[in-house]
Amino acid sequence: MNSSQHSIPARQKGFNRAEIVDQNFTEFVQHWQGQVGSPPADDAPVLPGSELDARGFRELFESQLISRHLDLMARVLRVKNKVFYTIGSSGHEGNAMVARLTRHTDPAFLHYRSGAFMAERSRKVPGIDPVRDSALSFAASKDDPASGGRHKVWGSKPLWVLPQTSTIASHLPKAFGTAMAIDQAVRLKHDLPIPDDSITICSFGDASTNHATAQTAFNAAAWAAYQKLPGPVLFVCEDNGIGISVKTPGGWIASNFQRRSNLDYFYADGLDLAHGYAGVARAVEHSRRTRRPTFLHLNTCRVMGHAGTDFEIEWRSIEELVALEANDPLLRSAAIALASGLYSREQVLDLYERTRKRCFAAAEAADGLPKLDALDDIVRPLAPCTPGAVRSEAERTDFEARRAEAYGGVDKLPENQPPRHLAIQINQALFEMMAKYDQALIFGEDVAQKGGVYTVTKGLYKAFRGARVFNTLLDETTILGLAQGYANLGFLPIPEIQYLAYLHNAIDQIRGEAASLQFFSNDQYRNPMVVRVASLGYQKGFGGHFHNDNSITALRDIPGLVVGCPSRGDDAVTMLRTLMALAKVDGRVCMFLEPIALYMTKDLHDAGDGGWQFDYPAPGQAMALGEGRVYDTNARDLVIYTYGNGVPMALRAAKAIEQAQGWKVRVVDLRWLVPLNADFIAAQAGDAGRILVLDEGRRSAGVGEGIVTALVEAGFGAVPIRRVTGADTFTPLAGAALRVLPSEADVVRAALSLA
Repeated sequence: MNSSQHSIPARQKGFNRAEIVDQNFTEFVQHWQGQVGSPPADDAPVLPGSELDARGFRELFESQLISRHLDLMARVLRVKNKVFYTIGSSGHEGNAMVARLTRHTDPAFLHYRSGAFMAERSRKVPGIDPVRDSALSFAASKDDPASGGRHKVWGSKPLWVLPQTSTIASHLPKAFGTAMAIDQAVRLKHDLPIPDDSITICSFGDASTNHATAQTAFNAAAWAAYQKLPGPVLFVCEDNGIGISVKTPGGWIASNFQRRSNLDYFYADGLDLAHGYAGVARAVEHSRRTRRPTFLHLNTCRVMGHAGTDFEIEWRSIEELVALEANDPLLRSAAIALASGLYSREQVLDLYERTRKRCFAAAEAADGLPKLDALDDIVRPLAPCTPGAVRSEAERTDFEARRAEAYGGVDKLPENQPPRHLAIQINQALFEMMAKYDQALIFGEDVAQKGGVYTVTKGLYKAFRGARVFNTLLDETTILGLAQGYANLGFLPIPEIQYLAYLHNAIDQIRGEAASLQFFSNDQYRNPMVVRVASLGYQKGFGGHFHNDNSITALRDIPGLVVGCPSRGDDAVTMLRTLMALAKVDGRVCMFLEPIALYMTKDLHDAGDGGWQFDYPAPGQAMALGEGRVYDTNARDLVIYTYGNGVPMALRAAKAIEQAQGWKVRVVDLRWLVPLNADFIAAQAGDAGRILVLDEGRRSAGVGEGIVTALVEAGFGAVPIRRVTGADTFTPLAGAALRVLPSEADVVRAALSLA
């Protein structure tokens, strides 16, 4: 046993592996019998032939010890409810070499076993105490500088470590996107917050390489490199040979990545600082110099199990555990310390115990500090909202010269043109946004030369060129990863997803990554974006389910997200102005759902009536978040709540209902679907005799439940209410598609049932 007053409680006597790993270090140092060399000078190799100098070794060794004792501290204090996270970095302490050989301005997206990386990178910025900061995070303290007590994350604004939570592989696409943004910013003369020759660092475990999201990132990086597009990302695979309890086949990582085209492979021994340093250095230098995606295969091991709840003795043999623990990189570092003559046995053990005391003291101090306990404090960074500033930005018109140039002259400004339909006015609004925001980028599948599947981005590529309007490979995860990467470096991305159903392939990039960043970074990092999605049904039977998707429910479940859905062109313009302002001012992640069936709709009641074409709103007009549109505000007999395709449908049905019943019908277009404006919904029901909710979403998964809930909670439960919804099924082809979606006749029948 060591002499510390803190001992690790054994689950079974003699079988607590953390305690044994701790003992192993002390005993290894006490009984070490190797040859001792003459202590090298600070700038001399720590051992003959090593590229690591003595000064570097000392600092790396100290970083390794900090990481180890943070792990040991967490195991002890977790059972006392003073620490709330026990996934440790033990065995991965070699990643400190990556931190030392990169800059603190190289954006880093880190694996959860990155304690040593953080300790080492902290040296690069004066005033940062990695032990204190980590202890605050472990304790979920409000003073945690990374997340403000919301999660145990490896993150730091001054160190350019963007917070990740229990990351498996979902951070790889945005790490690649950030790398792509660096060199694209240089080409666009966009002011970067980091040096022009920065690289991004992205670390992960060997098991994570099998994840589809990881493979997406590797493929996208290679795809870019194949076309000689700079993408300086350093993928660091920390290979410990196991994923929780599932072993990685021996040699799998090397076999899978060593000869992969356009992903340059390097190997380094992360268990040995003296010999592994050169391999890490070569990989970092290669990535920075060539601007190519680089794969660093860092050999590591995992000691003390996956987390504090992982009792490996229950599923691994004692012989296997003993062999693994003998491979502990801290034992190798201790041997280097002793063999080099830099430390005596007593000095190594003294440093070990002093580091232990430092970590425990920081943890005990952190435990005494306040934690988050008020709901308002917890959710504050999730969805920043400054309506006044957003309105001012949305209505800002100080770019008229650039705007006129984008359209080709004052006479071609859209407000000087006849009323137009939805697709044209979205296109015109995108020209305006690109002129207003130099940092705006439009990208996705087919958006450039072709102008999009529905020609909504027509002409933008010619007007703004390929550096700002460009095609991507056919992969929604990559598109949204790029969006986050560009946003990280100060761009305003406007990615396009071709169909709402396609978003489901990649929705974790919104839910788990983009929308969570402000929350888990305590609003220190933001990744603003406006994601355009061709959406909803009524495609007259074309394309089946994947082209007639109205599953908005998946978006309504994402905290902090903003979702707008216009039904007409002028609303699309004023909404898009506000969405861009929300992204610019508040850093919000926004979805702009464009109803495909209304893209080309020109008429409302009769062919040729032009009733669904509108004037382009003059600059300076914007739609406030949550503001709906009401048709016939004085009508009280029936109020119909709807959105998107439901709006013109409801207006046509209202005419038929008035003819049949003599009722005056008010149609309420919500326009904003997330968050739903409950106060607006309730206000429109104040004098209603009857209420109908028209929702093309499925009956068990649409927007209508939220509308009805808002009404009931506001006290309108006694007012007769009906829902008209889509059926609980996928959308078929041809005429059958219209059988599963609401129709005007359905709306009329539902209204008459309220009579």
